[in-house]
Amino acid sequence: MISVCLVDDQNLVRQGIRSLLDLAEDVQVVAECADGAEAVEQIPKLKPDVVLLDLRMPKMTGIEVLQRLSANDTLPPTVILTTFDDDQLVLAGLKAGARGYLLKDVSLEQLVEAVRTVAGGGSLVAPVVTQRLKAGVGRIQNDFSSLEQPDPLTERETEILRLLAGGYSNKEIANSLRVAEGTVKNHVSNILSKLGVRDRTRAVLKALELGIV
Repeated sequence: MISVCLVDDQNLVRQGIRSLLDLAEDVQVVAECADGAEAVEQIPKLKPDVVLLDLRMPKMTGIEVLQRLSANDTLPPTVILTTFDDDQLVLAGLKAGARGYLLKDVSLEQLVEAVRTVAGGGSLVAPVVTQRLKAGVGRIQNDFSSLEQPDPLTERETEILRLLAGGYSNKEIANSLRVAEGTVKNHVSNILSKLGVRDRTRAVLKALELGIV
């Protein structure tokens, strides 16, 4: 069972999302937070498998929640769930540690699949998102730690990085390349090390900045 924490200041929105997720047999909403401050307090205690996080909230924004939890190494796999189709906000959220984003008009199937994807180690930096973010990367300051001149990637590492940009999990990449999942994990670790970033999503963003993908 995948445990989920909903973070949104609108009660009606939380109720709607909970009702949708209740229809999935393998997903369970274990907590709701009505503002960012509550989320920062509760999430480290609850340790949910996935967090669905609104960006614009009172007391503390979604970006601040991501930054605070990430700084304390208590950030679970998190999906930004927002009504605002704003590239700059979304990109800032991804750079702060989110695994991807969805708009609130998403379908039940898309929402559940997103939860399953990030719970399984994947991300939602899918091709359509990647294309939109390419334009935004150059307009926003790189505010996460990375290497200015990363070590060059091997051909295989570049191939895997492109698959990461497609939102594929380690298991899916392993199946695609017909290699062991452990091999993919080793390659991903090398990619993160060479780029000087701490997670897969930031690796994709760094790769976009460098023109690798």
